[in-house]
Amino acid sequence: MAASKIASRARRNHARYHGNGRDDLNLIAMIDMMVILVFFLIFTAVFSRTVILELNLPAPNSSVPELPEGLQLEVIVQADKVDVSDRKTGVMKSLPNGADGYDFVGLSEYLRAVKARFPDKLDASVLLAPEVPYDTLVQIMDTVRIWEIDDGTSRRADLFPDISVGEAPLTGDALAESLARAPSAAGVRR
Repeated sequence: MAASKIASRARRNHARYHGNGRDDLNLIAMIDMMVILVFFLIFTAVFSRTVILELNLPAPNSSVPELPEGLQLEVIVQADKVDVSDRKTGVMKSLPNGADGYDFVGLSEYLRAVKARFPDKLDASVLLAPEVPYDTLVQIMDTVRIWEIDDGTSRRADLFPDISVGEAPLTGDALAESLARAPSAAGVRR
């Protein structure tokens, strides 16, 4: 009987000091982990600047609008050259690739001359051949959109900020191959 009295007293004291069998959630340890995690994520994050360009792409079922008079600037990027042309008159300047690749400096200088002749012109079309990499597209768009002013302050000026992107017209062997495939693809017999 004395052993059961001691056991009963031990159970009563244990229940009094340990919450009657109810386990509470320890939030302090969880808050400590969250603070450490937040600091870790902030200090290890890579801070980068994301630039989003707004492109003027036509709707899939839209009609062709009336084209205004004046310059219809197109920058046609092929695998071996960049052509600056007017849609109505044709190629104005052809810039072949150099040893380092595309001639972005020459393109920028020529586009500045075009901008001097047509200061109110804001739009241009960048037309790409299928084999041109995406990185080249971004560099061409940056060159057409802005130019760096070399006065030691690294300022920028707008050239043609409204850019449309499209597919370059086929020329040479690609055009001949496309025409050779066209009748067979359409089911037309010769």
